[in-house]
Amino acid sequence: MSSDAFPGPVANVKRALTALGAQDTVTVFDAKVPTAAAAAAALGCDVAAITNSLVFELEGTPLLILASGAAKVDVRKVADRLGTGKIRRASPEFVLAHTGQEVGGVAPVGHPEKIRTLLDESLSAHRVLWAGAGDHNSMFSISYADLHRITGAEEMSVR
Repeated sequence: MSSDAFPGPVANVKRALTALGAQDTVTVFDAKVPTAAAAAAALGCDVAAITNSLVFELEGTPLLILASGAAKVDVRKVADRLGTGKIRRASPEFVLAHTGQEVGGVAPVGHPEKIRTLLDESLSAHRVLWAGAGDHNSMFSISYADLHRITGAEEMSVR
């Protein structure tokens, strides 16, 4: 199936993966997988191997945090580590405007513009990670090293 047969955001993710030298491993599910728990159940994997793509707002600009599905992001700790002002969860409208993807389906790549990205170091404990692929029904698999490489993310503990 060509990328054109997929919804726009998923096609963008598929194109981004291959353009960045990663495998196109996008899997489309019959049912929605908008949460880490739903994705882990559908994939039969540990929720900690699900990579949540969480968009925050930092001084009017987007900050993408790739966090383990088993983690709760400590925004104060992250702000302190970055030496910045307050980080707050972005509104669904802000997320859509900056990623081209809806909350619950945001991917680490495939956005209209590059977004500053942080990568939760705890994800390195898993051989295979799964991340959203642009909508509520799609995910892709990737190694931690490849995810780090294709996103250019800053590695840190976000818990």
